[in-house]
Amino acid sequence: MQKETEIKLRVSRETLAALREHPLLKKRNKSGWERRELMNQYFDTPERDLAQAKVALRLRKDGEEVIQTLKTRGQSVAGLSERNEFNWPLPKAKLDLKKLDGECWPEELAELDKKTLKPIFTTDFVRECAEIAWGRGKTKVVIEAALDLGHVVVGKQKEEICELELELREGEPAALLELAAELAEKLALMPCDISKAERGYRLYDAHSYSLSLPAPQITAETPLDDAFAALSWHLLGSSQRLAEQYRFNGHWRLLQDWVECLAEMRALISSLGQAAPRQSTHDLRIALDALLEDWRPLVQAGLEDEDVRKAAPEQFLEELEDPRWGLFSLTSSRWLLARTWAADRNTRGNRQGAAQLGSWLPRLLGEEATSLQLQRYQQQPEDLAEQLPRIERIQVWLHHARNVLEIPEMDRLYGELNKLAQLANESITDEVLDARKQQAIAVYQNRAWKMLLRL
Repeated sequence: MQKETEIKLRVSRETLAALREHPLLKKRNKSGWERRELMNQYFDTPERDLAQAKVALRLRKDGEEVIQTLKTRGQSVAGLSERNEFNWPLPKAKLDLKKLDGECWPEELAELDKKTLKPIFTTDFVRECAEIAWGRGKTKVVIEAALDLGHVVVGKQKEEICELELELREGEPAALLELAAELAEKLALMPCDISKAERGYRLYDAHSYSLSLPAPQITAETPLDDAFAALSWHLLGSSQRLAEQYRFNGHWRLLQDWVECLAEMRALISSLGQAAPRQSTHDLRIALDALLEDWRPLVQAGLEDEDVRKAAPEQFLEELEDPRWGLFSLTSSRWLLARTWAADRNTRGNRQGAAQLGSWLPRLLGEEATSLQLQRYQQQPEDLAEQLPRIERIQVWLHHARNVLEIPEMDRLYGELNKLAQLANESITDEVLDARKQQAIAVYQNRAWKMLLRL
């Protein structure tokens, strides 16, 4: 068994060609590019039991060599994935079920009849790979870079494979993100944690690709730094999965959810006060503001204009062809992995970062609720939009961490605040102004809101 740590980056054919000649890879390429044709057959039961257990089983033909591979459940965070991999050389291209024993076979599949495993799809592609190595401080880094071009095929359906895969052979996982971010400065590289197997399953069953990631486990005892990191990783990973699926099928709701993820990341970052000094979050805030400035108005316009919705998929593809989205994703991952927000803060910032969420969050929400001054917007509803950043800071914590608050009716308050935020985003009409007044009153009279004002 070996541990596989890698990052997958979707690219165009033009970018794939540019990567072969990239000065950074040329400088660090210790082996030259080796070309291989890889033919891969994936297996599962008719009920897709392996897919449900997050297991991938394949036979790979690499020249004259045949390899049986089992990849088990792992973890994937914002494009950087880690999982266990078992490989067995075989004399011929036929599954050897005896290899799938208790040592590698997941316990949850112990009762599965392995004789029901059948071929379900193929991923055939040409791989050009090279050993990329350099010194990083006092440690050596070795990464296998693979340029893959081919197709996933399920019956008469197929999807192109065109990606850069970076797999860590020696060194720290941070080196993968470091290399990827340097390459993404000028080239459009889209991090995505959808594997070739997941693409096959998605073609086999359009609903098999899960957009939802496990919710972070946050309690009242969780330190603020840990809660912020967990929520940020979750939002970044979710935004990448939404981007991948919207690119694939163009369903409007996915674009709305993508923009919402970005807005929540922006609100979360700006809520930390001295726990995240402004200089430490500057670049991230600028990148998020630029994305939101372009995409939030488009999503708002698309709520009422079908032509906007129809044109959006093509516009999104243009976004992905620009380095901006990939560079933002990769630099955000590096920022989170290094916990950059905590690097140069003062003593008070360190105390805030170490504070338990159950004590820090009520104070934050109480301060934000008091500063919002909802009574004013009952009289001046036309000015409500100026308070959107404050409303969103409250929203993001209520969305993901209201379980740590010992305050009744928090679910109801979250729903009422969502309505208020939606109205603040809408163009002003007499009807909207009246709705804003009524909604400001509904929030102000909410029992949970009144308790926040007393904190």
